[in-house]
Amino acid sequence: MKQRIISAIVFGAIFLPVVIIGGLPVVILAYLLASIALYELLKMRRLSIISVPGIISLLLLWIFLLPNQFQSLLDVIHFTKIEFALLAVLLFLTYTVVTKNKFTFDDVAFSILSTLYVGIGFYYFIETREEGLIFIFFSLFIIWATDSGAYFIGRAIGKKKLWPEISPNKTIEGSIGGVFCAIIVALLFLLFTDIPATFIQMLLITVVLSVFGQIGDLVESALKRHYDVKDSGNIMPGHGGILDRFDSLLFVWPLIHFIYLF
Repeated sequence: MKQRIISAIVFGAIFLPVVIIGGLPVVILAYLLASIALYELLKMRRLSIISVPGIISLLLLWIFLLPNQFQSLLDVIHFTKIEFALLAVLLFLTYTVVTKNKFTFDDVAFSILSTLYVGIGFYYFIETREEGLIFIFFSLFIIWATDSGAYFIGRAIGKKKLWPEISPNKTIEGSIGGVFCAIIVALLFLLFTDIPATFIQMLLITVVLSVFGQIGDLVESALKRHYDVKDSGNIMPGHGGILDRFDSLLFVWPLIHFIYLF
């Protein structure tokens, strides 16, 4: 527990000031976190990021992370992000032939999906911060409230398993408790900040974000169970890897943009 607390304080001392500053430091942070997360995902499938497919995945990730203010860099070469993704697919498939199927079609699919999964999530981290610091803090507090509520309420009264094949310790009671705690935090935001939303809007948005935040956590749990790993990495002692800490937010940040800021 002591190690977890120290790791959380150190990470928070780095993450929060950068988020508060915003701008280019946030973009750099997003690139760093996303690159580590991609490395962790590829490692689960025993794919090295220092390899031809690993480098293709990383370059595609960096292109997907380009925020709107740097879109002109792509306009110069008249390529869209989708066109780069299609080019990456062709390169991946070519590599299956070059390696005589040692790099398989399944590896191609995993590499592409991993890049999109990480890239889309952290891209919307950048874009959400551009819309305002309040939205980043809102997302963080909603997920912290959901996770804490689900954990403590699940331990106290949880009896029915939520999804035992994927995450044996999570309960339906805990999941509902997590949503309830997120709603309480959201109402505090509504009362004490200038976040633009009516009561009903805030209620609906929070329920969606809390539920999908939990789904994001279950997605990563399913990945780890499938590939038989305990944590996605060990960069944060006591907390696992970057994916272990950001799995819920990778679902929440795009949703905030789609249903709140769009």
